[in-house]
Amino acid sequence: MTTGVRRRMGVEERRQQLIGVALELFSRRSPDDVSIDEIASAAGISRPLVYHYFPGKLSLYEAALSRAADDLASRFVEPREGPLGARLVRVMGRYFDFVDEHGPGFSALMRGGPAVGSSTTNALIDSVRQAAYEQILSHMGAVDPPARLELVVRSWISLAESTALLWLDGRRVPRAGLETQLVQDFAALCAVAAAHDEELGALLRDLLKDEPGDGPFVDLVGRLMALASP
Repeated sequence: MTTGVRRRMGVEERRQQLIGVALELFSRRSPDDVSIDEIASAAGISRPLVYHYFPGKLSLYEAALSRAADDLASRFVEPREGPLGARLVRVMGRYFDFVDEHGPGFSALMRGGPAVGSSTTNALIDSVRQAAYEQILSHMGAVDPPARLELVVRSWISLAESTALLWLDGRRVPRAGLETQLVQDFAALCAVAAAHDEELGALLRDLLKDEPGDGPFVDLVGRLMALASP
């Protein structure tokens, strides 16, 4: 018979374990509702030991948020291969995977609260938005984007955030359809801006020529034409 021996963790290994435990708890409830005692219990250690690795709940939350921010930002990374519409659909799928898995934490973070009001957490949120902005421009091949395109991309990122937050309150709209709708929202915003900017118009025409007939952009055109029909 063998006797189980509890392995002692190193400092960084224990820190990473606590961050993982905190993220798991934050995925089910708002960070403001999760206590250090709960985190300690879930990690199998004492409350004082948590404070040995993190001076307080906020510092642990910031560390957990940093990992989550890296994860969320990575959801926008996509090889520049194939039609833009299909790429953005995959991006939105990964984005909503994150929202679905970390609902309460995502909601608390984006809506603000006592635990998320520090300059560190605000900077992390901004870093995710900036990473998303840069990735979307990369998808479009826009090295020196027109000013109107910059406005469109940043506005669309805000739209995706607010849509995800509203979706979490009841999930009344099927997720897959909402992801496609957001991609089509992006196309519509770009089209309106392109109507006022020839440089952006040329960029869009170049991108749209590779869109397949069953892609989200062509589908949007068909739906709009159906609305306009008597």
